[in-house]
Amino acid sequence: MDNGHIRFSSAKGRWILLTTVLGSGMAMLDGTVVNVALPTLGAALKADMAGLQWTVNAYTLTLAGLILLGGSLGDRYGRRRIFLIGVVWFAAASALCGLAPNIGTLIAARALQGVGGALLTPGSLAIIQASFDREDRPRAIGAWSGLGGVAAAVGPLLGGWLVETAGWR
Repeated sequence: MDNGHIRFSSAKGRWILLTTVLGSGMAMLDGTVVNVALPTLGAALKADMAGLQWTVNAYTLTLAGLILLGGSLGDRYGRRRIFLIGVVWFAAASALCGLAPNIGTLIAARALQGVGGALLTPGSLAIIQASFDREDRPRAIGAWSGLGGVAAAVGPLLGGWLVETAGWR
């Protein structure tokens, strides 16, 4: 970490922004993308409405419930380390979701995804805060926020396209 001396317009600054946006964008995207797939999930896994609701809620509850802990762990053990652990955790949990043979396993994997999201999301913003030059920080945070919003907005479109072309897994 360069302790606040990276310029927004530098190659390193763009890479930091891209990495943090992709990380937190995964968590934002996943909060919306699954909603479009619910009818297909229900049919494929023979799930009732309660199971489908828990598919969404397991992710949202663990993400919201543990996000402050994720930030604290980043402060204690290093932002970059906890961010990377969150990305790997999230990716592994996503693979488990794709392999889920039943709704119970999918719900558990979605809860694990929420844990990964709770580790990586606060770390992404903290990395930006700690890395960029004081003058460039507002622009970097604005870009991070705006692109995160785009990821959440694209979720339903991407989810629908993926379910139609590749299937829910």
